[in-house]
Parts: sequence; C-alpha cells; structure tokens
Amino acid sequence: MRETDGYGDETGAGRYGDGAGPYAPGAAEGAASGVLCVRFRLSREPDAPDLLPALLATAEGLTPLVQALPPDTALADVRGARRYFGRDVAELAALVRVRILALHGVVCAIGVGPTPLIARMAAREARFGTTVTVTGDGLADYLDRKPVIALPGVGPATARTLCSYGLDSAGRVAAAPLGTLQRILGARAGRELRARAHGIDPTPVTPDALSRALSAHRAFDRDELDRDRHRRALLSLTEELGNRLRAEEQVCASLQLTVRYADRSTTVRSRALPEPTAHTRALTAAAYGLHEA
Repeated sequence: MRETDGYGDETGAGRYGDGAGPYAPGAAEGAASGVLCVRFRLSREPDAPDLLPALLATAEGLTPLVQALPPDTALADVRGARRYFGRDVAELAALVRVRILALHGVVCAIGVGPTPLIARMAAREARFGTTVTVTGDGLADYLDRKPVIALPGVGPATARTLCSYGLDSAGRVAAAPLGTLQRILGARAGRELRARAHGIDPTPVTPDALSRALSAHRAFDRDELDRDRHRRALLSLTEELGNRLRAEEQVCASLQLTVRYADRSTTVRSRALPEPTAHTRALTAAAYGLHEA
C-alpha cells in the first residue's frame, strides 16, 4: 500500500469503451488493475448545492464506467482508460483529482485497487488530497493486518462473533476453512466473507446508478454510543427517504446503510427488501436490521 499526494498534469480527454468483466486481484494486466474509489469533500449544509452529478460527469470524461455511491463517493473502472490514455492507474487517479479540483473546487481522496472492494477500503484510509494505492502484489499483506471489522459487510455484532472464535483479522478469516466460516455465519454469509477476506469482488462497476438511488445522512458531533440516538437517527433518515420516494412516486428495492466513525473507518451493509416499497415502516425495520446485524 502506498499514499501519494501529487496532482500531476492533465492531458487528453474523451470517451471510449472501457474494460468490463470480473475483477481478478492478481491479474497479469497490472498490479493495480484498474478500479478507483473517489470520495469528494462536499458541504453537508442543508442548502448546499448538489454537486455529485457534475462530479460524476467529470469522471465520465475518463471512463464511461462510473457508479455513484451517494452522498459523496463514486467508483470508476479505468481498465480501458489505461490503454486509451497510456497512463497507469496512479496517474489516472491524479488526473481525476486535478480535474475535479480545477473544474469544481472540490478536494477528493482516492483509493486504488484491483477490485471495487479493495478500492473502497483504500479510499476510507486516504486523506483528502491524497491517493492510497493497493497493488495486486501487495494485496495479501494489506488484508492480512486488517481487523475483521474493516471488511465491508462486517458489523460490530458479526465482528464480535468472529473474534470469539479467534477470527479477529482478515488474514485469519482468509486462512480459515470455508466450512468453519459457514458453520459460524451460515452458508452464504460464510462464503461471501471468505471471498472478501481474499479481496475477491464479483460486483461490477455499474454506470448510471445515481438516477436509481436516493440518499440521506445524519452526522453526530462526536462518536455516539447511545443506541437510542442511533435508532432515532435511523428513523429520521427512513422518514425522509420514504417521503421523497412517495413524492416522486417511486419504490425502493434495496437499502444500504453506511456508518462512518471518527477514525475514518466505515461499515457498509446492504439488504434487498422482501418487496419494493415506499412505506416508512418497512424502510425503518430494514434499517434497524442492518444496524443491529
């Protein structure tokens, strides 16, 4: 893993067919084979303009495979851009950063990795104005030292369960037999966790996700440990989302909960709903379930 802070220069522009398909952490195409996760430092004031669509459009000048992760993050598959621009992934990350700053005055933090999962983990560690790069060659060492709760989808309850069996790091989870993980977590959850511990991520970068996503957020002034305050914040969020869905005559098919901590670590969990809905009660129940998992 390495962190860089140079902005580089900007040359070239255009759109082209980018590489698509499964992500292989150890692909021979390159050590960091082409996924960026970009976090934008945006104002959280209620009356602040929504800059995310414009920021996504700027990123799409490098690759059409840009996926919104509201409220302030995007994924970009730049495997094809490497060939088109004749630059490596770190140089493309610098190009994205300088364009975003020059055109919109927005500072960003970028994670580079061989899969979307690793790029997102790296982006959580990057300071604004810098890029954290995880190469395919260094992937095993990078994951080996991570606490198990750093893996996407692992919340406090799951982490406590795994730690009680001595599986307190991603490296130990990766080394554990699949059958052991499945007995602890269940067949599907155990299989998915083991794949994440190896850096495997079959999820593609999906363009045009912004039009299908609504987001809301609440920030605490400090790390908040009061469970009741957590639940009140979740209720407020789902009430807002429910009202917006009903106003736009839309329904929600899945829900994603992102929790950011004072140390910049993040827990992300998602769940498909039993049926599409715009009812606040159903959204709230799903949000509570995600938070307590």
